[in-house]
Amino acid sequence: MGMMGKLKETQKKVEATKVRLNSVFIEEQSNEGFIKVTVSANREIKSIYIDNSLLQDKVELEALLLVTLNKAIQKATVINEAELAAVAKEGMPNIPGLDSFLK
Repeated sequence: MGMMGKLKETQKKVEATKVRLNSVFIEEQSNEGFIKVTVSANREIKSIYIDNSLLQDKVELEALLLVTLNKAIQKATVINEAELAAVAKEGMPNIPGLDSFLK
């Protein structure tokens, strides 16, 4: 297979991986469990649970949401980048120094 064929094949694999990552879910919760979020590995928020006890304290609710969502998005980003880099690296030619560039 020529270089263009390999690149097209890699592009198809990357797109398929992106679709697959829509069904990989990361669940995160605040330390107390008052906030629970589910995010796809493509960093799309799928669900948010808020304990009723937080509904009276807007400041605490906002703070816990920010922390919990950011943790979930960080985990999703790590998974997303690792999966896509693995697929991209698999289809790339062996170029010296490419490994350090993809990390």
